[in-house]
Amino acid sequence: MMEGMYIVQKASRSAFVPIRNLQYHVRLWGEPGPGKTPLFMVHGWMDVAASFQFVVDAFAKDRYVVAPDWRGYGLTDAGGVDNFWFPDYLADLDFLIDHFQPEGSVDLVGHSMGGNIAMLYAGVRPERIRRLVNLEGFGMAQTRPSQAPGRYAKWIDELKALNRGEMALKTYPDMAAVAQRLIKTNPRISLDKAEWLARHWAQPNAQGEWAILGDAAHKVINANLYKVEEVQEIFKRISAPTLCVIASDNSLDTWWKGKYTLNEFQERMKAVAQLQNALVQDAGHMMHHDQPQVLAELMEAFLDAPDA
Repeated sequence: MMEGMYIVQKASRSAFVPIRNLQYHVRLWGEPGPGKTPLFMVHGWMDVAASFQFVVDAFAKDRYVVAPDWRGYGLTDAGGVDNFWFPDYLADLDFLIDHFQPEGSVDLVGHSMGGNIAMLYAGVRPERIRRLVNLEGFGMAQTRPSQAPGRYAKWIDELKALNRGEMALKTYPDMAAVAQRLIKTNPRISLDKAEWLARHWAQPNAQGEWAILGDAAHKVINANLYKVEEVQEIFKRISAPTLCVIASDNSLDTWWKGKYTLNEFQERMKAVAQLQNALVQDAGHMMHHDQPQVLAELMEAFLDAPDA
């Protein structure tokens, strides 16, 4: 191990599970046991399950953690597709929960895209979720039916661009360059964490360059409009106590430039019956890298609180 590298406190192991004609890679920490509710942790767009290592290390309690690499990320197959459909994530998660916890409920944590998936899943399968944590899973801006023709056209155009090789992900000359890429995206991440994560976020390809472990097809726009009314109806069916955690940096303003605001997101979340809110200071969107100790303490207090 190189000097200055992040030292893992709780080692993970890998499992490959056949799910819906894919070999799904799942990272596991801890062991199942009596009285231990499995904690599923699902990552965001262009991330990997290993990204949760720093939070898992900060947990005070011995937990059984199940963290999949979503299809087309990390070590999970992409399935030879040229675009990804959001409902597939819900089905994948349901199959994975059935595999690791055939009976009873689980705790579910999702970050960013994973937070969006977790919220929808908890409304579709409310009986399967004991506690729910949404880490900046904001959803998308409201759309209008009039946008549909242009949306489908853009989707087709992007499929063509992908198949011409015009949407390929950038490669990097070495691991150090990957680490610097992570730091550029998130200046708060320390060098030791960035260098550790770089080895899980990217790997050398046949040409000797480091390639991100994310399929370029994830860059293709979703063909379907984002229908807030449908999402709100799903949120209303969430029965689990839900913790919504946001970072002190307002990423929505940066991304959407006023087209979708933090206030709008917080209004949407009011549809959830048992909602708690928390703010992590001195953190950006990748709060699980920026403040893993603070986040771990918040989550454990919520997960281990007595039932109302």
